[in-house]
Parts: sequence; structure tokens; C-alpha cells
Amino acid sequence: MNVHVTLAHKRAHGVAAVASYSVYLNQKVPVSFNAFFYNDKMAALGAHLGMVNGEAIVSENDFPHCTLWTVGGVTPKEANTLPQLVSEGKAKRVLIDSPITISGVVNFY
Repeated sequence: MNVHVTLAHKRAHGVAAVASYSVYLNQKVPVSFNAFFYNDKMAALGAHLGMVNGEAIVSENDFPHCTLWTVGGVTPKEANTLPQLVSEGKAKRVLIDSPITISGVVNFY
């Protein structure tokens, strides 16, 4: 299983949005995880993307995140709803006081 943070999805954001990341292909980017979101159906880490060659990498997703798990019948895409579920009291958010930063590589899947 590859863990990832979706920058853009062709069906949601269009082919041009996805293609705009090609200049960063195979480049390392720092990713900081600053919050843990969860409910009884799914969990995700909120992500903040760093810079590549002095340029900030900005996700087209409203909620840049890494989905950790989902129960059967729940697609990983549904983790995009976690911030809204938090605001409705249907999920929890735990802030990470000292964000965890790792390196990722920009790639197309």
C-alpha cells in the first residue's frame, strides 16, 4: 500500500490541474502532519505540503490529508469529508502540537 496525499484528481480538478504538477515530478517535498481526524468509519492525518525548488506545493483538495484507514464499504475518498464531519460533531480532530514532518516524492498514480 502506498500512502499518499492527493494534489489533484483529474475527475474533480481536471487534467490541466493534474498536469500542472508535472514540473515537480520525482522531486522530494516535505509533508507535515498537523492533526489527526477520525470517527468510527475512517481516520486521516491533515497534511501541510512544503516547498520544491522554492515554490510552495499547494493541493487542489480542500482538505490535504493522508487517509490512514477506512472500514469496509467506506472508500478512502470519503476521508475528504472529515473536516465537515468535525464541524457537525460527527468526527473528532486532535491537533498535533509538534507536527510530524516526512519527505515524499511527487508522482502520478
